[in-house]
Amino acid sequence: MQRKKECVAMLLAGGQGSRLYALTNNIAKPAVAFGAKYRIIDFPLSNCVNSGIDTVGVLTQYEPLELNEYIGNGQPWDLDRSFGGIHILPPYQAKKKSSWYEGTANAIYQNMSFMKKYNPDYVLILSGDHIYKMNYAKMLLAHVETGAACTIAAIEVPLEEASRFGILNVREDGSIYQFEEKPKIPKSNLASMGIYVFSADKLYKYLEEDEQDTNSSKDFGKDVLPRMLNAGEKMFSYRFEGYWKDVGTIPALWESNMDLLGVDPAFDVSDPTWKIHSRNPLAPPEYISDTGEVDNCMIALGCEIGGKVKNSILSSNVIVEKGAVVEDSVIMSGTVIKSGAQVYYSVIDENVTVGNNVFVGEERKQAQGITVLGRNITVADGVHVDSGKIIDKDYKGD
Repeated sequence: MQRKKECVAMLLAGGQGSRLYALTNNIAKPAVAFGAKYRIIDFPLSNCVNSGIDTVGVLTQYEPLELNEYIGNGQPWDLDRSFGGIHILPPYQAKKKSSWYEGTANAIYQNMSFMKKYNPDYVLILSGDHIYKMNYAKMLLAHVETGAACTIAAIEVPLEEASRFGILNVREDGSIYQFEEKPKIPKSNLASMGIYVFSADKLYKYLEEDEQDTNSSKDFGKDVLPRMLNAGEKMFSYRFEGYWKDVGTIPALWESNMDLLGVDPAFDVSDPTWKIHSRNPLAPPEYISDTGEVDNCMIALGCEIGGKVKNSILSSNVIVEKGAVVEDSVIMSGTVIKSGAQVYYSVIDENVTVGNNVFVGEERKQAQGITVLGRNITVADGVHVDSGKIIDKDYKGD
């Protein structure tokens, strides 16, 4: 008898993340740092293992090296299994043809053999660029109880923002009668979260049909889901009421980091009942000198604080020298803020050197936007980096 898994998860992690600009020049979006000690991909992976799903295919494409290295054998998420576990699934050369993933549906289609290897009853499709905690087991149970071919996780969004999402129009029982991908005039504010549970046989059927359609863009929202509805398949929404943020833009990434701060944070990463696992760097305890000041911050291991840091997120091994100021900012690992530098309302990537007496950004009330410094660059001493500017190479001023 063939060994099997009830549910296999497929995590789409190959996106370029172009709206994150300098932060994703050299790494995939799911590998971007978040919340002092995490990366974005930690959240769906942790949700899987916390939900009892121990077989995960991670579909990579754009700049996969660092993401692949970070995931490794899956041990930090308890996904190092002899049957199941975590598997990196890049595009590959098949006997008939080879090609890059052409869209979300085509990416899953190209890995049909991986899914069938485990003979699952259900397949969970996930995105690798969302910050949230969700019990997928409850969604799977709802899917089974309704007898649906597909269940779509959905969250209410402000109506004025609804045109940015795939919108579900549903009946009172939650059944879906229409799916509109980014409609100009939305009929409801119930937005798809890009999280789907499919009955496996239905998923295979419609992926194969979509692949044969030369007019298809090979996308779930634009093609596969509408095709299923038009065919009369039973499809249901699954309402989610917790914290969820698509961090595909600089403002959204900054806001989600800031949501971790405060007396009553909007999103709690320290909840022991739903642990967010990560591959933490080995580092000594953080050090705050007699000249250092820290107010309402998350500071990871290995940081050295000699200046003033307020309302900010600092990943591991960040150095803020004496006389430097960091406010309302996200600073990723290995970055050095030199003496006299001032950093406001900014996102600074890994291994950046901000020189002596540099001024980056502007205080939030006066800022024209979030300032971004890409990884592995140096900002020369005394330079002023304007508010809202995005820098992705060494900078000596205009």
